[in-house]
Amino acid sequence: MSSVDGSAHESAQEASTHFGFEQVALGEKQARVDDVFRSVARRYDLMNDLMSAGLHRAWKAQLIAMLRPPQNRPFRHLDVAGGTGDIAFRALDAGGPGNQVTVLDIN
Repeated sequence: MSSVDGSAHESAQEASTHFGFEQVALGEKQARVDDVFRSVARRYDLMNDLMSAGLHRAWKAQLIAMLRPPQNRPFRHLDVAGGTGDIAFRALDAGGPGNQVTVLDIN
């Protein structure tokens, strides 16, 4: 019969994390997340089209219409969790020459 003290048990739990329905080593999770994003990046808009029946395009257009990037003065847009940057690029296209966009995304 063997026993494990509480600190060893806690260390083992801290060294692993959830990834979907699996427990994976903490150091392995980021690579797995990167692989998922890499595998869907080219099909991102298609997936959004299918999941929203194309409505996501109307939502993005409405967002830019409400944002109204100015044509005649500088404007800065920070797109947090911007993914592919499609909203930031729409804001840039809709605004004038003084507009700047920055996409911030952890992935």
